[in-house]
Amino acid sequence: VGAPRSRRVSFLPFSPKMAAAVGPGRGAEELSLLEKSLGLKKGNKYSSQGERKIPVLQTNNGPSLTGLTTIAVHLVKQAKQDHLLGSTAEEKAIVQQWLEYRVTQVDNQSSKEETRIILKDLNSYLEDKVYVTGNNFTLADILLYYGLHHIIADLTVQEKEKYLNVSRWFNHIQHYPGIRQHLSSIVFIKNRLYNAH
Repeated sequence: VGAPRSRRVSFLPFSPKMAAAVGPGRGAEELSLLEKSLGLKKGNKYSSQGERKIPVLQTNNGPSLTGLTTIAVHLVKQAKQDHLLGSTAEEKAIVQQWLEYRVTQVDNQSSKEETRIILKDLNSYLEDKVYVTGNNFTLADILLYYGLHHIIADLTVQEKEKYLNVSRWFNHIQHYPGIRQHLSSIVFIKNRLYNAH
């Protein structure tokens, strides 16, 4: 309510090119961020294929892996952090569901109306959840955060308040250790996020 309408706050080192590092068609950049957050040594080489720039990873000892979620799951297993894929059969299914949602819905939205529907649906879903799967931080949170970063960055203060549960979740994830890295920090009015009910 009297807060500035600034949409992006940056921390050095930062460049506009870095801010644009995630979003549709930016799978290789996201996978590099994921690698770093998992503590993996850089060494994977990513390329992309097709108009939609689907990420491709050439593995050392086998066929190449194609697709954001396929490669992301591979990296999580490579880092021996399988808990990020879910700990129960139900949680694993929910993680998979949201990874699919990320690539089929979030990455394919092409209009303001589609973006509004995604944010409205996600806002409703997150009403009683800390993380996408409920109480545990997973790969679904990480990839949804990266996929939504450019969308949330462009929201006005009023829009962020309209999607309060998404804003609360997003703010929580951006402060999770090692996740945001060089991406711009998105500013939220905290008293609205945590005192709305």
